[in-house]
Amino acid sequence: MDRKLIGRWGEEKAAEYLQKKGYRILAQGYRCRFGEIDLIASRGEFLIFVEVKTRKDARFALAREAVTPAKQRRIAVTARFWLAETRSELQPRFDVIEVYYGEDFRAPRIEHLENAFTL
Repeated sequence: MDRKLIGRWGEEKAAEYLQKKGYRILAQGYRCRFGEIDLIASRGEFLIFVEVKTRKDARFALAREAVTPAKQRRIAVTARFWLAETRSELQPRFDVIEVYYGEDFRAPRIEHLENAFTL
């Protein structure tokens, strides 16, 4: 399976995970000229901008390590753009979800890091 398909699969699994936890998915794959946000969700008083990282395993590095400070800044700028288009009284938060698919994609392991970074 190619990387883009694996990434989309991971985003779908992350969205399913969030919905089971009571989150409402507001947008998936939001893009603007500044960047992309994989998932935008809400739950309680929070508006959550989610970066999803999908990997086979964490043998060489944790998936979250790919969310560098530069990537965090791009996500934050993109989030501000979304907020300018879509007014919300909810408190913004940035989460990272790691999806590890293992050998056969059947039982992905999901790690959810709430409030993973702030800017």
